[in-house]
Formats: sequence, C-alpha cells, structure tokens
Amino acid sequence: MSEPQHIVCPHCNAVNRVTAARLNDQPRCGKCHHALFSAHPIELTSSNFRQQITRNDIPVLVDFWAPWCGPCKMMAPAFSEAARQLEPNVRLAKLNTENEQAIAGEFGIRSIPTLALFRNGREVARQAGAMGSADIVRWVQANR
Repeated sequence: MSEPQHIVCPHCNAVNRVTAARLNDQPRCGKCHHALFSAHPIELTSSNFRQQITRNDIPVLVDFWAPWCGPCKMMAPAFSEAARQLEPNVRLAKLNTENEQAIAGEFGIRSIPTLALFRNGREVARQAGAMGSADIVRWVQANR
C-alpha cells in the first residue's frame, strides 16, 4: 500500500490524506466534499498561499502574473491546459502580483509572467517569460 500524501483542498484549505494510488480517482475533500482537483489552476491569495505551498506533498507550480500584463494574458490558456495535463500529480496555481505585492516581493518577482515550482514549501525551479502548454509540462517534468 502506498504512503498517504497530504493534499490541500483548493476550496476550504483543509489538508487531506490521499494515497498516491487514489490520486487519479477524483478524490474529494473530507471536510467540504468538493473535488480536490478540477484540472484548472487555483487562485492563491495571502490567506491560502502558505497552506497550499507548504502542506501539499505534491509539487505546486505558481504562475506569478498581473491583469495588465499582455504576455500573462497570452499564457493563461496554456497554463490552464498544462493543469489538465499535470493534475493530480502537480497542483497549478496563479498569484496576482497586483493584489499580493508582499508575496511577490518576498519571492523577488521582478518580471511577469514568472513560473515558480515549489516542493515541500521550498522553491525548486523558476522560469521567467510566457511559455506554451507543452513547454510548461516539459519544464515541470524536468524539474519535479
């Protein structure tokens, strides 16, 4: 039997224990009963950022973006497509740097879009600039 992994609910931020073998079985949160994965990026804010980054046992890919950024808007559909391909083995999330300037500053985000891959609360890889979905998937798989 595989060791349970901690998966943070994107809806209520409760930490759930799910075995790796059950990740593909569309697991639901034990607290709010919503799906733990939706094949769409989740929105990160100051209220859920730390929980999502530090408590998920799966890698978390964060797109640091802003609504006024043309390349960010162009990359958004590719990032959503990458979520469909990478979940449930990787959580994809977006952080609006306009709304969450303190977090962007803490991580030294100087240009957007910037992708940062986190594992067990630590940043393990970073890539600045817009990418297509195939490039995002390849980059994540190379850096997991």
